[in-house]
Amino acid sequence: MQVDRCCEPTRDWVSEAVRVILADANRSADTHLLRYPLPPEWGIDLYLKDESTHPTGSLKHRLARSLFLHALCTGWIVEGTPVIEASSGSTAVSEAYFARMLGLPFIAVMPRSTSREKVALIERQGGRCHFVDAPGAIYDESRRLAAELRGHFMDQFTHAERATDWRGNNTIAEAIFEQMAMEPHPEPTWIVVGAGTGGTSATIGRFVRYRRHRTRLAVVDPEHSVFFDAWREDDPRRTGERGSRIEGIGRPRVEPSFLPAVIDRMIKVPDAGSLAAIRHAERVLGRRVGGSTGTNLWGVFQLVAEMRGAGRTGSVVTLLCDGGERYANTYYDDAWVRGEGIDLAPSLDTLGHFHRTGEWRS
Repeated sequence: MQVDRCCEPTRDWVSEAVRVILADANRSADTHLLRYPLPPEWGIDLYLKDESTHPTGSLKHRLARSLFLHALCTGWIVEGTPVIEASSGSTAVSEAYFARMLGLPFIAVMPRSTSREKVALIERQGGRCHFVDAPGAIYDESRRLAAELRGHFMDQFTHAERATDWRGNNTIAEAIFEQMAMEPHPEPTWIVVGAGTGGTSATIGRFVRYRRHRTRLAVVDPEHSVFFDAWREDDPRRTGERGSRIEGIGRPRVEPSFLPAVIDRMIKVPDAGSLAAIRHAERVLGRRVGGSTGTNLWGVFQLVAEMRGAGRTGSVVTLLCDGGERYANTYYDDAWVRGEGIDLAPSLDTLGHFHRTGEWRS
């Protein structure tokens, strides 16, 4: 007895869906690699990979594309499948974009306390927001909705590290090294990223080993996130009591996509440091960047100071994860910062001293 499970209309729809997503990527050049000005006499070049230029404005555009291709090719999404995600931030915005492109309903499950600005960004891309009272309930509610609607729970925190082909295939890691090829120091001494799902650090950490690069990977972690302590203490069950203030990175639990073994170093970054760094970057770059970029820069500047102290030259690459326009009412609002009990003055002094001298004061 033979059973043929192939359904041509379903396969045809999936094939067309994959084509549509790949065509969207093909219409876009890769994101720019920007020089961040450091004194030339330091002999250290700093680059920002500007992920804010994606159609949905953030690094999460790459993740959403990979998650959709992974789910389509695995058979989890077919024509008409509702897509559900546990996210109130940039991932939900990007997934809503791809769902609308494929004509699929998209539901983002989020805490009821989510700001109206974030809800509006998701709805603008055609998504629907589903609210829960307890932030920790978003995962169970996402699974419940997926079962009830016969949909697919995308589950970014589980699938981020496996949805991307880390060997290449136009990943962010491959793009960085291709764009660095003609620079004075083409092989970066450090690449510095944050961790939210852990997917970006997993991709880059695997890639540098696969290509046998000497580049080391540093992951920065904001306040109230458990990744740093879990990595330092080798404790994957580590949990925290609250979420990160820095949108897009930091988690109160160790997510399945976080792979500590591919990370060479982690740096804990105070929220005051992250927010001071975006204020400083605005003056240097003439544009606003998001909070996670500030976290990256705070860690980068420490590494650059160490290189300076050791008399080493080279290059460092980090990510400009998204633009600062989304945070006008939070990170760039002095009243909001004061309301959070954050004093930026000491951190701004640290940054000023670093840019004048190349030295880092703890």
